[in-house]
Amino acid sequence: MNTDFDALASVIAATILYPEAIAVLPKVVNPNVKAFLSIHKDLLKIQSVRDIELSDVRRLIVVDTNSWKRLDRMEKLQAAENLEIHLWDHHADNGDISATWKCREVMGATVTLLIRELKKERKLLTPIQSTLLLAGIYEDTGNLTFPSTQAEDAHAAGFLLDRRADLNVLSSFLRPAYGEMQKNILFEMLQSAERIKLSGNTISINICPIKGHVGNLSIVVQMYRDIVNVDAAFGIFFDREKDRCMIIGRSNIQGLNIGEIMGAMGGGGHPGAGSVLLKSVEPETVSDRIRELIQEDRKSGVKISDLMSFPVFTVEADMSMKTVAFLLREKGVTGIPVVDHEKLAGIISRRDFRKIKKESQMTSPVKAFMSRQVKYIAPDKSPTQAAQLMIRHDIGRLPVVENDRIIGILTRSDTMRYLYDLLPD
Repeated sequence: MNTDFDALASVIAATILYPEAIAVLPKVVNPNVKAFLSIHKDLLKIQSVRDIELSDVRRLIVVDTNSWKRLDRMEKLQAAENLEIHLWDHHADNGDISATWKCREVMGATVTLLIRELKKERKLLTPIQSTLLLAGIYEDTGNLTFPSTQAEDAHAAGFLLDRRADLNVLSSFLRPAYGEMQKNILFEMLQSAERIKLSGNTISINICPIKGHVGNLSIVVQMYRDIVNVDAAFGIFFDREKDRCMIIGRSNIQGLNIGEIMGAMGGGGHPGAGSVLLKSVEPETVSDRIRELIQEDRKSGVKISDLMSFPVFTVEADMSMKTVAFLLREKGVTGIPVVDHEKLAGIISRRDFRKIKKESQMTSPVKAFMSRQVKYIAPDKSPTQAAQLMIRHDIGRLPVVENDRIIGILTRSDTMRYLYDLLPD
């Protein structure tokens, strides 16, 4: 995905919070960011991944994403041992980056989270830095008008204006790049526009063929939504030659979370905006899937907290493997969450006992053999999201975690019972 102003602003804010850090951007950036960098790149001291010796990296600060696939050419770091990772992100969907430390909250813009810390540490900002950080807030919140905007985003914007953020400079770089190609696509979409009623909302799903790379399709979908006057619009742009579909969604209502819908298909986003790139799939199939996801999202208010089992039986990280083996047999379960000072530390399952090579190891603590890369889910997520996690990672249970503490457990059977309408009244 193209790097937007929130991502760029968050990278620069991170270099202020972490003075020893080197600012690195992906190769692909959106046109507005590209225009900004053409003038300010030297002042911001941004480098390419090619300039970094990844084997020397000991700490990685990740902003505006929690997915490795969105980090450009960072595969080597994903497999690195003893790598400290700090994560700053405002997306609600769970990713696959296992961070040492994280600040993850639903917010209009990621840079707002970093500004909170900048204020706390009383960091000084130059007018250029203030302007860039404000661009990140304005772009991701639609000038503070998107439903995902929080009060803290507005407070952060005021803080930056107090530090001489320049609105004239900002407006010149936030102008949408809308040209002849985008106009033609919008016209074609309007020619075939349809409005349907799904789960109480007015929706428009439009399939549009494209050839090659077309920039700023998100602007086209936003304009399409405004003109057709629907609660949410989805553009399915398929390139037959490259055998792929780019799906972009935009919404202006609280009750329909575009980010969750896109996340269920492997993408991501915010409540009001999201996207996903799919390969080798028919656009009509994508359209049907979007309809299903909207109906699933709205058919009930059932959340993970309604399905999970609690209280959860756990074992301490210092408990011996011999004791854990007995408990697994006694409880008749295949795995048990491991906690350390009441916080989730790992999962021990029957398959982990295959790591034991000699009898004396049965007295070792469970933390020596447990799986540490634990996939978990928040209590406010949906059963569909849980099913996606289980399928993607081939796991049979998900700890339910809130504020770093395990409050429940969700099994594959719990999820299937709901998805197949076996949830008791």
